[in-house]
Amino acid sequence: MQSDLLVAVSAVFIGVAMTTALMARAILLGRAPARRRLDALTAPPTTNLALQAPVLTDTPSPLAKKVASIVPKSPKEMSILRRRLTSAGYRTINAAVAFSAAKLVTAAVVSGGLFLTLGRRGLLVAIAGVVVGYMLPDFWLARQTKRRQKIIRNGLPDALDLFIVCLEAGSSLDQAIVKASDELDIAYPALAEELRLITTEVRAGKPRLEAFKNFAERTRVDDVRALVAMLVQTDRFGTSVGQALRTHAETSRTKRRQFAEERAAKLSVKLVFPLVFFLFPALYVVILGPAVIKILEVFGTQLAK
Repeated sequence: MQSDLLVAVSAVFIGVAMTTALMARAILLGRAPARRRLDALTAPPTTNLALQAPVLTDTPSPLAKKVASIVPKSPKEMSILRRRLTSAGYRTINAAVAFSAAKLVTAAVVSGGLFLTLGRRGLLVAIAGVVVGYMLPDFWLARQTKRRQKIIRNGLPDALDLFIVCLEAGSSLDQAIVKASDELDIAYPALAEELRLITTEVRAGKPRLEAFKNFAERTRVDDVRALVAMLVQTDRFGTSVGQALRTHAETSRTKRRQFAEERAAKLSVKLVFPLVFFLFPALYVVILGPAVIKILEVFGTQLAK
């Protein structure tokens, strides 16, 4: 009986493991750079609007209008809400409309739920729930922005290493950006997306330094701002881009290691609260519980006499 149960459990475990492995393999193969290149080679030829320069005429042509719709706007041309959503990775105008509607919906849901639960006595609490519900999407957006900034910050040293390899192999900086965006798509998708936006802006006619400045304004990451400042100085003084990128990559990698060490050092302090509130009470009950019971029994018998 036990052997049959063991065989059944093993079969279920193997089946689930194989199914998960096949699904993960299919997802990773679909997102692999080599698979995307093969799909691009076998796909029918299409007109890439981002690769074509717009025609400079008095009246914009339909192609120029399409290119203008593809190229992302500069952060200076966006509203405050659009900038915040762009920092979190949401660039469409529908994202701003959905975010504004979500704030109203969450305010109504939270206040309505509190009023229905507490009744008229909870009118003040329901009014406070309007403010809390209205601010909940802001908290979620701030969390998404920090998460995206962390991905970009962690992936920047690897991107700079790819830039250096491509530059030393004879490629230009634009080609290095394209190659890095393809290779980092799985490990750091947010950084790869931002690099593709830089490529799109450069191909649409914007100066490379302006595209990098827009990259820094969109992400609002200190390491990216330092990289843009370094590229501006390199372009102004005519120094070696490869050597500057190598130095900045070492600095970024050192910062990433120091940040990891800082979080590891804070872990011991953070563990104090779970120990005090969860582990110590149970430990006190186990250690002092029998003694307390024995003392109560002794005092009970003494009082009974």
